[in-house]
Amino acid sequence: MPYDLWIPLGGTLTLLGLIASWIVWRRRGAAPGMRLAAWALLPLAAALIGVLGLIWTLGTTLVGFFTRLVFSPLVWIGVALAGVAILLWLLSGVLRARGVGTRTPAKATTTGDTAPITGESSRPVAGGTPAPTSRTGAADDDLGDIEEILKRRGIS
Repeated sequence: MPYDLWIPLGGTLTLLGLIASWIVWRRRGAAPGMRLAAWALLPLAAALIGVLGLIWTLGTTLVGFFTRLVFSPLVWIGVALAGVAILLWLLSGVLRARGVGTRTPAKATTTGDTAPITGESSRPVAGGTPAPTSRTGAADDDLGDIEEILKRRGIS
């Protein structure tokens, strides 16, 4: 629609809104009437600014998009391909987290240059040299696994 046709439309909507706000003002008071008058001025302001044309263009574009989306088989093929792509992406993330299908082994056997990863930890003794301590029990094994992961990541 041309720009010149939006101003009469906005003016008409504003006039109807101002009449309604006058009726509300008389029946319910000044505050509700003024609130409705404020809303009534917006269509004319939008027409003068050019927003009504923008809203019309946006609306017709969205209606055209969704109409094509519903009725076009090619669009449905595109939606299906997008769904397959998302499904493959999620599945690859699950497989990657489990270490399946990767070329590098999931567990490294050494950290750094020479120290093998074991379930043992070292505590410094009075002489300053670390003495290995062995652990027993399920809780100690879990802590050893956590230490192993931290060492692999370079966190000590």
